[in-house]
Amino acid sequence: MEVGIVGKPNVGKSTFFKAATLIDAEIANFPFTTIKPNIGMAAVRVKCACKEFNVACNPKNSVCMDGQRYIPVKAIDVAGLVPGAHEGKGLGNQFMDDLRMADALIHVVDIAGRTNEKGEPATDHDPETDIKFLIEEIDLWFYSIIKKNWHKISSKIKYNNKDLLKELSEQMAGLGISEYSVKKALDMSGLYDKSGWEDDDIKAFASKLREIAKPILIAGNKIDLDAKKNYERLKEEYSITAVCAEAELALRQAHNAGAIKYLPGDADFTILKEDLPEKQKKALDFMRTNILQKYQGTGVQKCINYAVFDVLKLIVVYPVENEGKLSDSKGNVLPDARLLPEGSKAIDLAYKIHTDIGDRFIGAIDCKTKKKIGRETVLKDGDVIKILTSR
Repeated sequence: MEVGIVGKPNVGKSTFFKAATLIDAEIANFPFTTIKPNIGMAAVRVKCACKEFNVACNPKNSVCMDGQRYIPVKAIDVAGLVPGAHEGKGLGNQFMDDLRMADALIHVVDIAGRTNEKGEPATDHDPETDIKFLIEEIDLWFYSIIKKNWHKISSKIKYNNKDLLKELSEQMAGLGISEYSVKKALDMSGLYDKSGWEDDDIKAFASKLREIAKPILIAGNKIDLDAKKNYERLKEEYSITAVCAEAELALRQAHNAGAIKYLPGDADFTILKEDLPEKQKKALDFMRTNILQKYQGTGVQKCINYAVFDVLKLIVVYPVENEGKLSDSKGNVLPDARLLPEGSKAIDLAYKIHTDIGDRFIGAIDCKTKKKIGRETVLKDGDVIKILTSR
């Protein structure tokens, strides 16, 4: 599962990526800084199961801080985007190729309107145009692929009795789009049983497929720059989060330096060094008053959590080997936290752990209820599960 971080030049996209991952992406104030995709590990934040069981945990695939479990997810900071990317303008070909990997997109937008459509300095640019142009670019990208192959697809269906779903799925598989998503788009657009698609039908299907296969949420960045009016206007129509990526990066770096205690996603911090320079104290006070308190955080962690849990509909499950101690074979308590699709069953968790575990599955134990469950039992968010296997 991968989240793509996208946006035009100079909106703070690389700053958002660095804040989310603390991996050194090159940050500079000129177009096309990000030539190749930076790939790093961000994390979703959830309340760790250790609190519910009142135990001290020893995470191996994630991190627990003060009872908050941070579970890694792959983040991709893709190349700069400009209008016409679907035609190869700017770094469009690179951008579209990078997007193939992403399951959901966080579109970083300059909500203050201080950069125009090319990423150049501006004073009153409407950020809604940026939101719309990314949607249009991906729609046109999907449309161009289907349109280019439509004659071949329709001929196979008409003369060779081929199935529309299968043919479209084959065409879109290279973009990482599943047959399930294609079918859902066909059903929702009402085009599954329609013969003789016209150009508007292809466009309608492409738009619906983009909505399903590459869902977009908006990071309204630079919220600290007199942007509240734009934010309030746009949040009525779009899935948008108020963000200050620079503040998140500064807070994480200050925490790592031991100056403050700050957990990503918190709405406040604690100063640990009283002898901080006056300039840093003022900066921290500004972030607390104008960002953290006003918007209940910097918004970066909210975006990642929203993408994973609300958009992609994943849940967190903790597999263990010893149901009494909630540990693995080496005694590590609650060592792993797995992200699974909503509706996953016990057998799905077994195969997620290892193919051999899935093949030898005979049952499982719900460590909260101490009851045995079967392969078809649907798991719940926060479940702690021991898988039982044959010898």
